[in-house]
Amino acid sequence: MRSILLIVMVLCTALVSPAQQRWMVDSTRTRKDTLVLPTVEVQDQHVSPFLISRVNDVEAGAIYAAKKTERIKLENVIANTATNNTRQTMSGVAGLNIWESDGAGLQLGIGGRGLNPNRTSNFTTRQNGYDISADPLGYPESYYVPPMAALDRIDVVRGAGALRYGTQFGGVVNFVFKEGARTTPLAADASVTAGSFGFASAFARLGGTIDGTNYVALYQFRRADGWRPNSDFHQHLAYAAVTTNITSHVRLRADYTFMTYLAHQPGGLTDRMFETDPSQSVRARNWFNVNWNLASLTLDWFMSEQTSLRSIFFGNLSSRQALGNLDRINTVDMGGPRTMIDGTFHSFGNETTIQHDLVVGDAPWSLLAGVRLYRGNSTQQQGDAADGSGPDFSFTNPDHLEGSDYTFPNDNAAAFAEALISITPEFRLVPGVRLEHITTRSDGYYALMVKDLAGNLVVDSLVYEQQERSRTIALVGLGASYLIGPIEIYANATQNYRSITFSDLRINNPNLVIDPNISDERGYTLDLGVRGQVSDMISWDASAFYLRYNDKIGEVLRSDEAPLYLPYRYRTNIADAYTAGIEAVTDMDLTAMFWRGFDLPAIHWIINATVLQGEYLASDDPSIDGNAVEYVPSYVVRTGLNIKEGGFRLSLLWSFIGQQYSDASNAEYTASAVSGLIPSYNVADITIGYTFGMISVDASCNNVLGTSYFTRRADSYPGPGIIPAEPRSFFVTVKAEL
Repeated sequence: MRSILLIVMVLCTALVSPAQQRWMVDSTRTRKDTLVLPTVEVQDQHVSPFLISRVNDVEAGAIYAAKKTERIKLENVIANTATNNTRQTMSGVAGLNIWESDGAGLQLGIGGRGLNPNRTSNFTTRQNGYDISADPLGYPESYYVPPMAALDRIDVVRGAGALRYGTQFGGVVNFVFKEGARTTPLAADASVTAGSFGFASAFARLGGTIDGTNYVALYQFRRADGWRPNSDFHQHLAYAAVTTNITSHVRLRADYTFMTYLAHQPGGLTDRMFETDPSQSVRARNWFNVNWNLASLTLDWFMSEQTSLRSIFFGNLSSRQALGNLDRINTVDMGGPRTMIDGTFHSFGNETTIQHDLVVGDAPWSLLAGVRLYRGNSTQQQGDAADGSGPDFSFTNPDHLEGSDYTFPNDNAAAFAEALISITPEFRLVPGVRLEHITTRSDGYYALMVKDLAGNLVVDSLVYEQQERSRTIALVGLGASYLIGPIEIYANATQNYRSITFSDLRINNPNLVIDPNISDERGYTLDLGVRGQVSDMISWDASAFYLRYNDKIGEVLRSDEAPLYLPYRYRTNIADAYTAGIEAVTDMDLTAMFWRGFDLPAIHWIINATVLQGEYLASDDPSIDGNAVEYVPSYVVRTGLNIKEGGFRLSLLWSFIGQQYSDASNAEYTASAVSGLIPSYNVADITIGYTFGMISVDASCNNVLGTSYFTRRADSYPGPGIIPAEPRSFFVTVKAEL
């Protein structure tokens, strides 16, 4: 810890001191041309009309130049935001593989480039720049999804984001909330949504600026009966933020988020059940309960016109309980005790960056260094719970759990540095380095129970164990970009790393067995692309990528001993692997391109197409060597039209996803449905709306054609088994702005 702090202090000094001297030389040289202008307050700015754009080269304590980045401005998205429909809101992000586990977006499941979408665990997930997952290293799963109706934008940085935000292969997804109104002390808006299967949502927000202090507060309630039996839920969410200027050079921002929901889970289905009736449910006693508390304090110190410091303190006090029958879905639930997994997640941390901007010759440079300190303490208990059918989250034997009882302390310290170096005004290099120290521990017991052939319990004991793993990882990366007028050619090579999670250390699940010798993953990401924009007519980003894993963690299909030979997934370091592909997103304003000067609405045609391939290499298991990597559909295409004219708006979206495997064995069918093929599918959505002054009305139809499909096979909750996607559904939203 001390050595890392010392390193970051040296980096900061080395970056800032010489840079300050060079800036002073430049400013002295140009001072005679400086004019002092009157103060102008900017109340609005040009907003890109395109569905997706890229993140600025340097912004808010981070360097994004020469990286694959995507920015979604929610005001450009025509979609039903009340249901958090990721398929629509993130339709412009290249190659996303999206899991649809429920019809209301209670959990976010996005992957890409062959990464498992499970709760977005292969991305660093952030809100307003700080972590929101359960534990970013030890358990990086996201049980909380920021409400799309409250967001200003979503920023996505692919694998090259590992140097700045953490070591995940996927990169980072950052949800940024809207601030309060800047020009009035009070502004408010409220909306209500009603839809199919008993869906209802109420959303209210107020905010403004008083004496230079900006504030915003919001509340959202959502509930539904669900389209399958046993799939009802209700959710409450609240958020508040205050931003104020302490001095002319210091700004302070604080925010707090609370979310809770209780969801009845209908369980999964076998392939035969899905083909017969995808709306059926054979699990009536499964429940999921989440309570999430997030808080942050951000300090921005503008030390000079060229140098700024940002320090974010953040904390997470949250919990989740999963209750139900985890037996294979092709067995009947005969009642009796249910399995409960109870987890708590307590963490706090700080991330501080110092940024220095300067001009060398005629070209801008930016130098950045930072440090991250994090401590987490999570617990996970598993055992028998009440044998009823309601949401009774209590253990039957809390002092002698039938599964396990563990505490997982976790410490993380990191130092990082990046620089934007303009060799010429057109050619730029972006080198970076990250030094990460991780210590993960486990302390607790698991139950050892052995029965004889007659089913009698002959061994019933608790096995206590302690584990500790410490490692220090150094990652490096290099980006380059070259500007040719409005066109940019960019390339990036960055090392990646992913540590094993708490669930990889100990969990009891009849559908999943963990290799006791499982270890961390390492690898790298390569990007090469071209992007640009011609006026407001066309915007595009086309790139090729290569993602390499060493000791990739995955799941293979195995069988129990005779005489049953029941199948299960075995999670281990399978082999080295790669995924590669071409990603292209184009947004064209057809009116501006072909009918300029005509009195026509703005018609945007969006084409988002990705082709993929993934393969396992050099596996010790000959049945795996050469297999396709799981969660790699051969194609991901989303295309549609956005039409706007005055207060009228219309969105048509069509998604096409190729078939993919759910495990490294490339199994096409299993009796338990935990492993098997995920067939290709296509689904269409439409949203239409109109604004009358302060009132807006939007109507949407998801899955217009009523396609029967599924996006995942679950080995645990909300399954196990096939999780059917929601059929055709309708929603109407009425919104008022005051």
